Amino acid sequence: MLSIPGQPLLDKARLIGGCTRLSLRCDGARLGAEVASLPRHFWGTRGGRVGVHNPAQAVFLRGHAPAEGEQPIEEREALRYLPYVRELTEQRIPAPPQRCLLAELPAGAVIAPHVDHRAPYFAQTIRIHIPVVSNENVWMYCDGKSYRMAVGEIWALNNSTIHAVWNGDSARSRTHLICDYLPSAALLEMLAAGERELGADEPAVHDHLFSGSATGYA
Repeated sequence: MLSIPGQPLLDKARLIGGCTRLSLRCDGARLGAEVASLPRHFWGTRGGRVGVHNPAQAVFLRGHAPAEGEQPIEEREALRYLPYVRELTEQRIPAPPQRCLLAELPAGAVIAPHVDHRAPYFAQTIRIHIPVVSNENVWMYCDGKSYRMAVGEIWALNNSTIHAVWNGDSARSRTHLICDYLPSAALLEMLAAGERELGADEPAVHDHLFSGSATGYA
């Protein structure tokens, strides 16, 4: 699905800013163990994602990559193996889930700066990031600031502005659970109460992401 009929476009700069950390938390150890137990045959591809997302492996749990065209947002097989992920995405976050995936970024890899504007869907939904495996050298860059997202935390990302990721660790991968939501009143209240001023000016992160790499558009 590339557009959600009847759903308005969102002012994410107002609702989220760059990145907002929600007061809601999750059991990081339980989440990590469950994702680690996912049968390996689900991994090994980009899950249909293209362009700037080429460096990452992906497993779609709901829906399909936009590059695969007009596809329904339906449950995928891998979600059956992940009851805690289901609880987090369908019960703990108080809004209707849309596309949902696991994304693993290898050690040292970059998701180049880009804006998600390929389809109206991106401006109609709120993107939530839940770190599954991370480390202190992973940076999420968004709207000119750099953020560290720790395991156990739940964040909203403004994917309607320039954003990027750098896994600066030379030995460890980074995995996030990424899920889009329709903007329910309860989720909007969480966003309004969340922490916004957590980004930092990190020239080294900016220079690494932008020097010699073209901006991409998803």
